[in-house]
Amino acid sequence: MVRDLKIYERVCQEADYIIVNKATVRQTAEEFGLSKSTIHRDLSELLPEWDASLSSKVSDVFQENKSLRHIRGGEATRLKYLKK
Repeated sequence: MVRDLKIYERVCQEADYIIVNKATVRQTAEEFGLSKSTIHRDLSELLPEWDASLSSKVSDVFQENKSLRHIRGGEATRLKYLKK
C-alpha cells in the first residue's frame, strides 16, 4: 500500500529515467537533485514493494551498470592523466 502518492510518483519517475537512459544512480541523483543514498533506497527498498515488474527492469540496468563499472572507471582515469 502506497502511503504517500508524491513519493510513489517520484520513485516511478526515477525508475523510468534509469530504464530509458540506462543511467547510473549517480546520474539519476544529479538529474533529480537528490542524494545517491535516497535514489538507492527508493529503488532498492520502496520500488520492489510497490511495483515488482518495474523494479526488475531497474535491477537489470543496475546489473548492466555494475558489469561496466570497471570500464567507466578506467576511462575516467585515462582522461584524467591525458589532461596532465
